[in-house]
Amino acid sequence: MKETPLSNCERRFLLRAIEEKKRLDGRQTYDYRNIRISFGTDYGCCIVELGKTRVLGQVSCELVSPKLNRATEGILFFNLELSQMAAPAFEPGRQSDLLVKLNRLLERCLRNSKCIDTESLCVVAGEKVWQIRVDLHLLNHDGNIIDAASIAAIVALCHFRRPDVSVQGEEVTLYTPEERDPVPLSIHHMPICVSFAFFQQGTYLLVDPNEREERVMDGLLVIAMNKHREICTIQSSGGIMLLKDQVFRCSKIAGVKVAEITELIQKALENDQRVRKEGGKFGFAESIANQRITAFKMEKAPIDTSNIEERAEEIIAEAEPPPEVVSQPVLWTPGTAQIGDGIENSWGDLEDSEKEEEEEEGGIDEAVILDDTKMDTGEVSDIGSQGAPIVLSDSEEEEMIILEPEKNPKKIRAQTSANQKAPSKGQGKRKKKKRTAN
Repeated sequence: MKETPLSNCERRFLLRAIEEKKRLDGRQTYDYRNIRISFGTDYGCCIVELGKTRVLGQVSCELVSPKLNRATEGILFFNLELSQMAAPAFEPGRQSDLLVKLNRLLERCLRNSKCIDTESLCVVAGEKVWQIRVDLHLLNHDGNIIDAASIAAIVALCHFRRPDVSVQGEEVTLYTPEERDPVPLSIHHMPICVSFAFFQQGTYLLVDPNEREERVMDGLLVIAMNKHREICTIQSSGGIMLLKDQVFRCSKIAGVKVAEITELIQKALENDQRVRKEGGKFGFAESIANQRITAFKMEKAPIDTSNIEERAEEIIAEAEPPPEVVSQPVLWTPGTAQIGDGIENSWGDLEDSEKEEEEEEGGIDEAVILDDTKMDTGEVSDIGSQGAPIVLSDSEEEEMIILEPEKNPKKIRAQTSANQKAPSKGQGKRKKKKRTAN
């Protein structure tokens, strides 16, 4: 599914707002969106929310053979996935140019900067090393994927614990978390990406652009830096020419933002570690806000059951709504009703042509009822919701059913009872014949 393009009105509105140093979400030019970090029940699992952009990070490890040219170093592998769950424009099973660019930038930011001591991942030189795999999954896309992904990757690596191992001769023993406590990774520094969007050939600058601002920007500058103000990587895309002063200005802004984000990450890790040691509840379910509506939870309220008989009338009066609130039903015709001020219910009403046909059929039915004195009298039973009488004949010669919705059933019963009291001569002869035959 292709991405819906912005209209010219939207594009002009966004650019005009940027010229006036205003943003749609109310932020200032150099403001970041709110960052929220949540940890899962397992080590190495986290969700980072940058505004409405959400990235899930998961770290796993396994023992593998090392590379031939680096026999004493472990292996780091990063994988970012863009699924249609995050945005309909992402196609599943196909690596887009954006995905390739993001994966390469993550590898340069985290692996090439040597933020993790890969030599500490070696178990047996030339035979067994740890392979650390970082899987990043984009849950929701609202702009600035690279910043959210870099934060999620470094947080997951800091939170991860690998199993402890021991080597005796050529035998390698792997211990479970119950036998020995897992070992954290050796991390030297935490590089974090900061994105800068440029508009109108570098005239205007925004930090942390959202999805709509990314559509109208002319170029993007990404600076990866740690809290020591060391630039790990820098990348410019979009084909715009930037001056040296602009790059210096962006690097100073990035240094301030990276220090704030690093402090936030350390506080989140410390809080999670403290909760786990104290035996409290942790995980994604506990990090969800309490302001939610559930069908299985009710707040308990104390009920006073003393003197309940004396207060019964008062309780019932409080429970019932006042009469002016509940509207009284209006009965228009039998079988129809109306509540409140609305139009008359016309369900089941016949059209003009159908009414004429029914009147003609009603005249024929009246004639049939008048001639009913010449036939055997049957039993009358009311069947149907509209009280339509059905006459069932006992005669062996013929059976007749008369449906007459307009007639009153009581009148028909009176007619049939009169017919039973005064039978005709022909009917008497028929009965005598039947008796002699029997």
